[in-house]
Amino acid sequence: MLKKMLPLLLASCGFVSAYADEADIKKSMEAKLGVKVESVTKAGYMGLYEIYADGTIFYTDEKMSAFIAAGQLIDGKTMKNVTEERMRKLTSIKFSDLPLDRAIKQVRGDGKRVLATFEDPNCGYCKRLAKELLRLDNVTVYTFLYPILSEDSIKKSKQIWCAQDRAKAWNDWMVDGKAPTGKDDCDTSAISKNQEFGRRLNIGGTPTIFFSDGERVPGALPLAKIEQRLSQTK
Repeated sequence: MLKKMLPLLLASCGFVSAYADEADIKKSMEAKLGVKVESVTKAGYMGLYEIYADGTIFYTDEKMSAFIAAGQLIDGKTMKNVTEERMRKLTSIKFSDLPLDRAIKQVRGDGKRVLATFEDPNCGYCKRLAKELLRLDNVTVYTFLYPILSEDSIKKSKQIWCAQDRAKAWNDWMVDGKAPTGKDDCDTSAISKNQEFGRRLNIGGTPTIFFSDGERVPGALPLAKIEQRLSQTK
């Protein structure tokens, strides 16, 4: 994995004489790292190039004489977090590409506003988010069961998916702490498919939120932030 290789990259230097062309840098980086490089673009700061690969952004110069990894690029004038903004863009998706038939659907009010979440039933931050989402009105929420923390997470996900009222079973556990007690022997292929789909999207933590414009936001947002984001995607 690229993330495990970054410390070695930080110590490397001079393996390429000069690669001012972005396509050449991309080709050389793929050969060096052994992974697909999604994009190479000029960062717009100090002659650096932004390299996006394996779900990670890092920076290098045209000679690839040094690498900046696991850090944030901040604009000196505006103090804007450039890396964070770029990650939101690079990890965005087409909302229509989400397999919504494999999610728990909850509609409140007119349901016109839409968002989707990937959540693990044993994730504490997911439980916090579930309580916030219950306070939203005029929204449709699609919850993808995405058990990545433990075997118990898989079992609970299957029990919730097999429940007659999935939304109620989900909220009973996530909001009220009433553990699911039903069977888990129905067709639960949706859960394994969600796990595979999430891995393809590089979803490494829960909760992960997707808004209708495709923007991805990791972590549990407070209600005010969710409302603000929903109002921007009407």
